[in-house]
Amino acid sequence: MTKTAAIIGGGVIGGGWLARFLLNGWDVNLFDPDPEAKRKINAVLGNARRSLPMLYDVALPDEGKLTICDTVEAAVKTADWVQESVPERLDIKHKVFAQIEAFAPHDAVIGSSTSGFKPSELQEGMKRPDAVMVTHPFNPVYLLPLIEVVPSPKTSADMVTKAKAILTSLGMYPLHVRKEIDAHIADRFLEAVWREGLWLIKDGIATTQEIDDAIRYGFGLRWAQMGLFETYRIAGGEAGMKHFIAQFGPCLKWPWTKLMDVPELTPELTDMIADQSDTQSGDLSIRELERLRDDNLVAMMRALKGQDSAAGALINAHQAQIAPKMTPDFTKPIQSADRMIPVDWTDYNGHMNESRYAEAFSEAVDFVMGSVGADAAYIASGFSYFTVDLSCRYLAEAHAGQRITIESQIILGEGKKLKVHHRMLSQDGVLLATGDHFMLHVSLKTRRTCDPEPEVMKRIEIAAKAHAALPDPRGERG
Repeated sequence: MTKTAAIIGGGVIGGGWLARFLLNGWDVNLFDPDPEAKRKINAVLGNARRSLPMLYDVALPDEGKLTICDTVEAAVKTADWVQESVPERLDIKHKVFAQIEAFAPHDAVIGSSTSGFKPSELQEGMKRPDAVMVTHPFNPVYLLPLIEVVPSPKTSADMVTKAKAILTSLGMYPLHVRKEIDAHIADRFLEAVWREGLWLIKDGIATTQEIDDAIRYGFGLRWAQMGLFETYRIAGGEAGMKHFIAQFGPCLKWPWTKLMDVPELTPELTDMIADQSDTQSGDLSIRELERLRDDNLVAMMRALKGQDSAAGALINAHQAQIAPKMTPDFTKPIQSADRMIPVDWTDYNGHMNESRYAEAFSEAVDFVMGSVGADAAYIASGFSYFTVDLSCRYLAEAHAGQRITIESQIILGEGKKLKVHHRMLSQDGVLLATGDHFMLHVSLKTRRTCDPEPEVMKRIEIAAKAHAALPDPRGERG
């Protein structure tokens, strides 16, 4: 059954929430009095539709239905989740929460995107505060997985559990902040770095670009995978964190930082920062910068995905949830892939690199193996198929952001031998490439060929016989 999310406020953050829900198959109701809301939402959705699916090697669920509503009541009355993302003014939020409380279902989760207010402040004057909590995201919400889930003592524990389960189902990471505090956890760190950066600029020590370079070429890369404390634990060497603290702890008494103070943001300092930032970005528009940001995030998180680490492990877990179940119908070719081409699969010519076609066909044959029973459990039992030969024919260009499917047909399945033919198709049916995969069954204990186990052999014979009755796909062009 399709669930419904109500998004109240469709700015940068609200639009990101909308995209995250919509692209995960939820219907979304949007209320935003801004007459430009539809245009702005479509711009965010355009970026999200391109980037979010690139994180996965399977297709996301079918997109939900977007409805733009004229009132808060219309938006929330059928909602399973209500996300408030209005401006950071408590009086405005109180007014909006009063309307949400009046019309939302009693079992709906009510979350706020606030980056600073505590949930107890949001709940002031409410008759039913138990469903309300802070669910603070990070921009772009459709890509970055962290959500700070902050309840107050009045928030229902069951509602928190429900919220965390829903967020996890969207491929997000709910960080349960157990004690409410102004600005929660992450923004307190960001605020500290921001304050120090302002002083470095004010004192003429660094420009905006130099500060950003220090982050993105240095500790930012470490933080992306390990965070703060694990990074420092490693810096302590074999002796670990205790050694690090013993070595660098005394530095905390040195005058390295002005964190307890902040320069006045005078018009002169504001102009200096703005001018430096404009120079740093050059001629790139905000939309171009967003596209660059999204592409970089996708490439970094896919790298982590390959290592099943940090945010990459989260993507793998979500992918396992949304991947189609293997219910093969051998009366037709096996649809062994349905995915979007990620940005890290393209090369200097602007199209998919030839090695990535082989990678896509390799992943497709893994699906075929699973469909005949040679799945992860079978491999763990000590048997698998090894590729002996793979040939590809490249027939048309494929580009980042393009959705493709692969149809795989078993050409030979007897004894130790398994041969599969692949056809890669664009969404509009254009044949992009073909591949021929020849494999031999192997014992992982002896590393030598052997016959498959009887149940797998039986499935392969059934599939090969059924596929032999289909037209031979190798008569295609190429």
